Amino acid sequence: MLQIDTWKRVLIWALVVAGLVLAAPNLFYSRVESHNDAVKAIEKSGSTAELEAQAGQWPEWLPSDLVNLGLDLRGGAHLLAEVRVADVYQSRMEALWPDVRDALRGARDEVGTIRLQSSEPGTLRVRISKPDGMARALELVRALAQPVVSLTGAGATDLEVSGEGSDIVVQLSEAERQATDERTMRQSLEIIRRRIDEVGTREPTIQRQGSDRILIQVPGIGSATELKDIIGTTAQLTFQPVVSRTTNPNENAGSGNEVLPSLDEDGVYYVLEQAPVVTGEELVDSQPSFDQNGRPAVTFRFNPSGARKFGDYTAENIGSPFAIVLDDEVISAPVIQSHIAGGSGIITGNFSVEESTNLAVLLRAGALPAGLDFLEERTIGPELGQDSIDAGKLATGVAFAAVLIFMALTYGLFGLFANVALILNIGLIMGILSAIGATLTLPGIAGIVLTVGMAVDANVLIFERIREELKSARGPARAIELGYERALSAIIDANLTTIITAVILYVIGSGPVRGFAITLGLGIVTSVFTAIWVTRLLIVIWFERRRPRTLEI
Repeated sequence: MLQIDTWKRVLIWALVVAGLVLAAPNLFYSRVESHNDAVKAIEKSGSTAELEAQAGQWPEWLPSDLVNLGLDLRGGAHLLAEVRVADVYQSRMEALWPDVRDALRGARDEVGTIRLQSSEPGTLRVRISKPDGMARALELVRALAQPVVSLTGAGATDLEVSGEGSDIVVQLSEAERQATDERTMRQSLEIIRRRIDEVGTREPTIQRQGSDRILIQVPGIGSATELKDIIGTTAQLTFQPVVSRTTNPNENAGSGNEVLPSLDEDGVYYVLEQAPVVTGEELVDSQPSFDQNGRPAVTFRFNPSGARKFGDYTAENIGSPFAIVLDDEVISAPVIQSHIAGGSGIITGNFSVEESTNLAVLLRAGALPAGLDFLEERTIGPELGQDSIDAGKLATGVAFAAVLIFMALTYGLFGLFANVALILNIGLIMGILSAIGATLTLPGIAGIVLTVGMAVDANVLIFERIREELKSARGPARAIELGYERALSAIIDANLTTIITAVILYVIGSGPVRGFAITLGLGIVTSVFTAIWVTRLLIVIWFERRRPRTLEI
């Protein structure tokens, strides 16, 4: 019999209504966007009458998620940067020289005098005056090696030490180079993201491309030059004394103090002395490591000026916490266990390898770890973005109208049912895009236009199959039922291949290609849902009320 269970009917309409409700804010884009901006500003800096009025433009109880407009629709700046990861190898070798020198000085009777030699980038070359002591020198320098902190480099050490005549040659091991490259890219991404977020731009795209490149797209910014200036600024990293810990963000800090939130502990704030002990400008290195018990930890090291100030402070404040502050957020507040001389220290805690790596990234986020070469840059003006939106609206409107007219003329009443499903399909696509926070680009609009044309394919297969069943002298109810059942396999096969194509485009592609793949994939899913379930439900409701003896499709 031609029927749909009540619970299925309720579920179908619930999904349709939910999708339309989620899509509704996009009909009032400017108003909802102003509301969202005001809410964020209130959370960040407190409420004002102007912000409250702006936030009141949209009811709080309604969804406020929007489909984000991409760079080609809003206008903005695009950069493709290449990270000079080899710079980090050279910095590591330069930082290692004092440790090598100090290690060899203790065996001067065996190795003789020690001289630093010029060498190729990423290599440390040290000459000893007594070649007979090379074995002892290599032993001492190899003792400086540390385990590689990465999941792929387990069991390996970070240094390769060899002898060439009277020279000791030190390089990073291959496992350490891979781990360093990964940390460098993650750190660069983190720094760039924090700096761009600081200027309040909407939905920037900051993602890694390949092994050493970063794609940066920021809608709404004036020019690529302005974007490069933002990336080039220095983030604020400080080490400050802790006065107290509180859960009250409005705590009276007292003169010369400030209240800052904890990055990892929700609802926790620290009262800190405003004058820092040392700043991020004096931090020269921070690496994930292991403590004496083999647990993940984080090491850090200052330059001579910072080392002196930090050493004096730790000697006078054993047992007291100090805060590591990045961009006005406390990322860690360890307790000083002992006098930390030499400007090096270690932060221990209940870390995993991943967490210690992330903390090291945050500690070093005050400065880019390596230089950036900008391989590609372009600026898209807002006028061009508006032209793209208008062109996209026109293309979608023409395609939409043509399909509606074709279906109505070709299939009559059943064509109108398909048209209702098509309208609901577009609403569902926009609702899902809003819910997942997707960014709509010009290729994404192309995906929606393509979906409009493909959305009726399933209905065409079903209606043509119903026509065939009617020719077999079956009743209307049985013809409709068999039409849906026998067209289902063809519908699934046709759309499954398109879904596979969309997945491949998303996995392999990047940027605009991914935008097209997302809207195409979502459009296929929603069009199949509306064709198989929504149109069938509409036809069933109509058939139950009219009970026609014949069908004209």
